[in-house]
Amino acid sequence: MTIAMPPAAGADPLAYPLVRDLFARHGCTEVGAENIDAFTARPGHTLLLYLEDPVRVRETLDLAVIVPELVRAFPGRFAVGVLLPVAARAFQPRYAFRRWPAFVMLKGGQYVGAVDGLRNWDEYIAEVARLLAAPTHPPPVGIAVKAAVADAAGSGN
Repeated sequence: MTIAMPPAAGADPLAYPLVRDLFARHGCTEVGAENIDAFTARPGHTLLLYLEDPVRVRETLDLAVIVPELVRAFPGRFAVGVLLPVAARAFQPRYAFRRWPAFVMLKGGQYVGAVDGLRNWDEYIAEVARLLAAPTHPPPVGIAVKAAVADAAGSGN
């Protein structure tokens, strides 16, 4: 089976069938600035899936397959909200995970933890089970880091 891929970075994320399926087949909710607070404040656990442009971060599409499998492994335990790249970049500082793609687990709107980058399946199962049993706590503090820009002479000052 061949899946056609949009050829350029910045393509509409919904042009990817695996991303479209998160909404159409798996019942995930698109989350953005207009609904993130309401979505995350619901009772119980919510999982926020942070997607990046699949051309920039190829593992994005892997996580688009893994998260629905996690929902099946933990039926009825959490609702899934998906932040498409623009929203994901805007809200990444709120939970300060380090690598893309990632998901964040909340309970009643409060931070529980995050899983970033790709993992083995058994690690995902263990991490989600741990997050579902963990208490809430404040999210980590992200510290913005800027690279020095070299001047015309290349001295970096």
